[in-house]
Amino acid sequence: MGIVNQLSRIMERLLEIVTVVLMVSLTLVVLYAVVTRYAWRTPSWYDEVAAIMLVWLTYYAGALAALKRGHIGVDGVLAAMPVHIRMPIAYLTEALFIGFFAVLCWAGLVVIEVMQGMSLITLRWVPLTFTQSVIPIGAALFIIAQLLSMPAHLAKVRSGVTQEEEEIAHAIAEAERDNAKAGFTADELTKRTPS
Repeated sequence: MGIVNQLSRIMERLLEIVTVVLMVSLTLVVLYAVVTRYAWRTPSWYDEVAAIMLVWLTYYAGALAALKRGHIGVDGVLAAMPVHIRMPIAYLTEALFIGFFAVLCWAGLVVIEVMQGMSLITLRWVPLTFTQSVIPIGAALFIIAQLLSMPAHLAKVRSGVTQEEEEIAHAIAEAERDNAKAGFTADELTKRTPS
């Protein structure tokens, strides 16, 4: 598990950097367009570039969320099932997720092939193959993120611990640590709390 955790941390850091760069860049493009709209004239490339950057941001930030298992799920339903049913369903959901993004990756490659020789309307020097490359790259990143986070996720599913329960336990432990630093014990806090 050591190499998986290390690869996961490296991927998380890279996705965070790419996401922040895209977010800051998109913000600057939008601010530039707003300022130029009131100062003189909005650049013709603004809408096209901003839309593409938003799509890129969505794919890379989505892959980061997949790596952290931050997407909407129904862990509580899965945890409530008996283990002999829970695990096959967990494996099936993982396979469906990876299968969907494998198909999306393939479709993205087809899109890139179809768009050979085309460019953006407002920026003729930017090829559409570059802008649309986010589809197969993003899909591949989702698959990698899912594979890297899968061992820990399946261990949680096997134990029956949900993401919410883990977050609550972490918050309680953090609060107890903060109270211990402040010199309060659990009994003192209970006595001070009005009923």
